[in-house]
Parts: sequence; structure tokens; C-alpha cells
Amino acid sequence: MKRMLGLIIIIFGFLGIAYFQSGTTTQQTQSKPTVGILQLTTHPALDAIHKGIISGLKDKGYVNGKNIKIDFQNAENDQSNLKSMSERFTEENAAATVGIATPAAQALANVNQKTPIILGAITDPVAAKLVKNVKKPGGNITGVSDQAPIAAQLKLIRQIMPDAKTLGVIATSSDDSAQTQAKMVAKLGPKEGFTVKRYAISSTNDLNQVASQMVSQVDAVFVPTDNTVASAMQTLVAAANARKVPIFPTVDTMVKQGGVATIGINQFHLGVVTGHMLADVLKGKAKPATTPIHFEKTGELILNEKQAKQLGLTLPSALVKQAETKGTVIK
Repeated sequence: MKRMLGLIIIIFGFLGIAYFQSGTTTQQTQSKPTVGILQLTTHPALDAIHKGIISGLKDKGYVNGKNIKIDFQNAENDQSNLKSMSERFTEENAAATVGIATPAAQALANVNQKTPIILGAITDPVAAKLVKNVKKPGGNITGVSDQAPIAAQLKLIRQIMPDAKTLGVIATSSDDSAQTQAKMVAKLGPKEGFTVKRYAISSTNDLNQVASQMVSQVDAVFVPTDNTVASAMQTLVAAANARKVPIFPTVDTMVKQGGVATIGINQFHLGVVTGHMLADVLKGKAKPATTPIHFEKTGELILNEKQAKQLGLTLPSALVKQAETKGTVIK
């Protein structure tokens, strides 16, 4: 009987330890929420947003592996990957997810209508059918927009090219956000004296052909926030350089890749704001349904002096001085 009693005590002891360890593991899991970050493809602008998100989370006290688990997935521009990776986050019971670029956010929204989704710099969330209203999203989605100041961009082009007549706009036909910006340029361009010609591509495969045609018909090229064009920026730059046609993108990283100038929004900063918003949702301080989409009110002047010289353009000294003081000059 004593042996039996001792055995029972030992068994209960092991069960107690196992229960305690199980409880500890559960508590650790609950205290370390999983966040899924889905990025459309590898590109300097999108990579900068991702880095900004990590930095923004750190600002708010969230460090990967310490008190949060970040599952970062890069779809490398593959639609099937976007779907399967979005489903992966749901299976992991992620506390929240982030979509970097419109297709990534749309994939997340198609898979899950309950888990909070934070938009990581989506140009036009309404046109992309992600939210119904930017002030009161009303569902499980909110986030940050990287919508460029189009009117200011057009004024900048006019300052640099006072004699330019025809402005080409190139955008991916399936990119709702890019097409929205292209329409804005077509509407606002004439106010700055431009005849606007729009060109569309379906993928990077036809960019060279369309770009070569475009640069033979225009004085300058405007590129909206378009991930497909951005991923093949060097192809566009090569076609434009052959005709000495300057490119004016909306994104700072694309100016570094061969654009002439932009009044753009810093992509890393957008990521930081996204990270802050994500942290507030995780802490229960904010709900997507009642959190307005964040828009940056001002852009940063970025000039590529090296590219301008290569094209035979003289940048106005006042602009150069402004960029040196409050922006960036690439030499």
C-alpha cells in the first residue's frame, strides 16, 4: 500500500509539473501574439516600408522574438503565393496582419474579414475596395496611404521643364491605385499646361515595348505609385535615357534608380507610422473600424542631380537649395 501510495504521489507530481508547464506555455503564447506581414515583392520601396514597420513596432515596445512573433512572407509577385500566405496567417491565428502593397492587402482581405488588417502604404484603399470610407473604415481594415501629392508633383515638373508640352503617364492596367493617380494626372495636367497621354502595361513583360513607344511621343514621363513599374524601373529608365526623356516618379527610391525628381513620401517613415498603428491595435487602444486611414500631408523634395546632368537638364538653383535644406539631393 505504501508503494502504491508513493507511486500515486509521483504520478500526480508529474501531472502537476506537466500542467504547470502547459499553463506557462499557453501564457507565453498569449503574451506573444503573432503578426503576419505580407509583402508583394522584393523592391527597395517595399523593403523600406517593411523595415519601417519593424522600427515602428519597436518604438511602441514590440520586439520580434521577445514579446511578439513576426511571420514575414514575401510573395515575390506571385498571386498564388499571396493567397496561400494569407491563409497561413489565418491558420496561425495571427492577432493582426499587415499588407505591404495593394495586391498583398487585397489578398489578406479576401481570406479573412475578422482579423485586424493594417494597410502598409496603400495608395487608394477605397478604389482598391479595401475600405468604404477613409475616415470611418467600418470593418477590420485600416492603415496608411502613400498617396502622392499629384498637384505638387505637376508643379515641380513644370518648374524643371518650363517648355515641356506633352506628359506621358505609365501605369499597370490592373493596379487600381496606380490607375486612380493616372486619372488625377490627366485631370490636373492641363492646368499646368501639359497635354497628358496615358499608357498602360499588363505586366513587366510589355514594359519595354510600351515605354519605347511612349518616350518617342512625350517630353517627360510621370510614374504613379505602381509596384509593377517600380519592380522594373531600370527597364523604363533605359528606354527613357535613350531618348533623353526625364522620368518623374512619386517614390523616393525610384528617383535614386534613375528618376529626376519628386515630391515624394519617405517609404521608411510610412512603415514607421504603420508600425505605430499596428501596435495600437494590438494593445487594444485602437480598432480598425473607427481608425481613419492615415495620409501624409506633405512630401519631401528629392532631386537626382546626377541624372539631370546626364539628360542635359539644369535644375533651378532655388529647387536645389530647397532640397539641400529640407530634402535630398542625389549627386
